[in-house]
Amino acid sequence: MGQFPFDPSYGYSLTDLLAVEPPPEPDGFAPFWGARYRHALTVEPGLRLQASSVALPGFRVQEMEYRSTDAFPIRGWLLTPLSQPARMALMLGHGYGGIEAPPGDLPRGDAVYLVPCFRGLSRSRRPPISTDPNWHVLHDIHSRDRYILGGCVEDVWTGVSALLGLFPELAGHIGYCGISFGGGIGAMALAWDQRIGRGHLNVPSFGHQPLRLRLPTTGSGAAVQRFDRAKGKALATLAYFDAAVAARHIRQPMHVAAAVFDPAVAPPGQFAVYNAIPGDKRLYVLEAGHFEYPGRARQERELLAELRGFLAPL
Repeated sequence: MGQFPFDPSYGYSLTDLLAVEPPPEPDGFAPFWGARYRHALTVEPGLRLQASSVALPGFRVQEMEYRSTDAFPIRGWLLTPLSQPARMALMLGHGYGGIEAPPGDLPRGDAVYLVPCFRGLSRSRRPPISTDPNWHVLHDIHSRDRYILGGCVEDVWTGVSALLGLFPELAGHIGYCGISFGGGIGAMALAWDQRIGRGHLNVPSFGHQPLRLRLPTTGSGAAVQRFDRAKGKALATLAYFDAAVAARHIRQPMHVAAAVFDPAVAPPGQFAVYNAIPGDKRLYVLEAGHFEYPGRARQERELLAELRGFLAPL
């Protein structure tokens, strides 16, 4: 499939992919993330809502803004079902291309949806952070404590706090669904936040950072590789932002859609995330990710149907 100067399957069979193990956990990994999570819980999100011009069948759409860590304003949308009571709340994490409107292909009609734009991207853009993924992914990469991916994980945690402030009756009924960038961020967030009861990760990024630095790729991964070739110090930070290492700490039931062919997020990294999850987990194998292929529409329909059932226990 496709014309690339490298093989986006990387020579891995499905059996090979299911055998990829996450890299070792760096020293102080759990304390590092535990301290960040505890700090995020001290933030009062101050959720604000206003009418939106966006229309989605079956939902009231509002523009929203809440305060994350570092007083960063996170903007996006809140979707509330019109014709039935909300049984659950779902937070949606977008890909690195950003998001300009809430998605219409939603897995549940009985859910409230919080759709944030991660810091620096789309409606949460703020100079000097670049909205270009090739530069956003490098923002403060020299500092483990300031690297922007950590702030994006905190945007999930403060978003959960915002949801609970608005819908306290939905405590214990919150899920997370993230794709690509939002999938990797979701793995790092779910590892520490038990307020989120179930999670779905679709072609998750940031899995197995040593492989991500080594395997040829396109997009933001290539930008990180160029930086590492020039500076040689990326892994000192990236080891603490590895979705596969974080996935070892996930205790919630999980659903993962991982691709066997993907030019932008190498499949071994995606499967490293799935393989690392220690408990209840389900896998949907995609023929490809970040790539148009003949069976894509069918697979997306099948995946949506699976998610409808997977999320039902919330």
